[in-house]
Amino acid sequence: MSLIDPVDVVDVPNTTSEDPTTPTFAQLGLPQTLVTALERRGIRSPFAIQASALPDALAGRDVLGKAATGSGKTLAFGLPLLTRLAEDVQRGPRAPRGLVLVPTRELAQQVADNLAPLGQALGLFVSTVYGGAPMHRQVQQLRRGVDVVIATPGRLLDLMGQGEADLSQVVVSVLDEADFMADLGFLPDVTELLDATDPSAQRLLFSATLDGEVDTLVRRYLKDPARHEVKSAADSAPPAEHLAYSLAFRDKLAVAQELAARPGRTIVFARTQLGVDRLTENLKAVGIKAEAIHGGMPQGARRRALEEFTDARSPVLVATDVAARGIHVDDVSLVLHYDPPADAKTYQHRSGRTARAGASGVVVSLLLPDQVGQAKRRFRQAKVDPRVDRIRPGDAPIAELVASGVPVEPVERPAREHKPRSGGPRRPRQGDRPRRSYGERSYGERSYGERSPRDGERGPSRYRGQGRRPAERTSR
Repeated sequence: MSLIDPVDVVDVPNTTSEDPTTPTFAQLGLPQTLVTALERRGIRSPFAIQASALPDALAGRDVLGKAATGSGKTLAFGLPLLTRLAEDVQRGPRAPRGLVLVPTRELAQQVADNLAPLGQALGLFVSTVYGGAPMHRQVQQLRRGVDVVIATPGRLLDLMGQGEADLSQVVVSVLDEADFMADLGFLPDVTELLDATDPSAQRLLFSATLDGEVDTLVRRYLKDPARHEVKSAADSAPPAEHLAYSLAFRDKLAVAQELAARPGRTIVFARTQLGVDRLTENLKAVGIKAEAIHGGMPQGARRRALEEFTDARSPVLVATDVAARGIHVDDVSLVLHYDPPADAKTYQHRSGRTARAGASGVVVSLLLPDQVGQAKRRFRQAKVDPRVDRIRPGDAPIAELVASGVPVEPVERPAREHKPRSGGPRRPRQGDRPRRSYGERSYGERSYGERSPRDGERGPSRYRGQGRRPAERTSR
């Protein structure tokens, strides 16, 4: 039986609306301070999932939301979370009362970027906890006191094991991208974290699919949830245009360079970390502003790359599958499968980076002759049916696709001020970095065959403590 009762489904376009019958944020019950903060960020009308789910969430009910990436669900759970905590703003050292669990560090940061300014307007402090970032800084923030923690499960469990994170005061807990956490095998740790919260806490769960392990999670933790699903015309037909080209190996890089030069934001997916690095350098060699992102990079480098891409200063992002569900950037006009994905689900996740929030987009697959048959089966499973045409560099279809791109104006952020330290370099002091009680894990690096040795993840293969970087995985 499906978890979504038809009476609960909201069959409306997944866009904002200026229809006078559509409720405003104020009419949905948000405090005026929060409405004003939204307006300052240019957000005046709710998306469909927000208009649907907010009344129940603001009323304190558990909410089960089925909504795709780019549907506006961050505010659908973030606004009621902040509203609830604003009823009793606390000061000084305090345990978090709001918890948001996400599968990847990029998603944790992006959720924080959306909620932190709104929380600040209400006097609430929002903090992030994820692997790949200095643990001692996260410990310091928790000790000073936070109201909302946005976390990947592994690092938060580490901090709990050290006695640095207390979830007993959590009154609202959120699971975002629950299906993706299930795909990565994180649900046992999610249940451990939820068990540490108040059993009477409000639960808000959002997922693109609600079967399998997610169903089990819902039945165990959500009490009589209000179920909301937003459907759009795009649900029955892929919103993006899907194209596929067969080409010789010697022509593959040249065609990729032509497509990457297309105006607008482009995400190029390669299979391995080494492949991402090489392709990025090849694109830069012909004058294309491109950034690489994969699980073998330090978190600071990954964040800088994502910032360059988001601001369109480097409009091309070359990525492994770690970006397929962990990066949410609107206005990506082209997704290029430089290397074919492992399966139909990964194809959908990758392709879902374009044609978001009602915008158009193009998905292109580059296939070697011996990859065409498997790719066609993958297309059928993903419910797309692109014709596979033979292509060479400079051919008309590629030139037309490049010409159809629309430039994106780069955003220049103010330069950060770096204050010099006085008194020379600071010596590390005992206690600066808490001892790790059972390994410092990061949830958000492993994605469909990619493993990161930096954060010591769980999984069939573990590299923690080996003192070397494992070889890049070349097959599934």
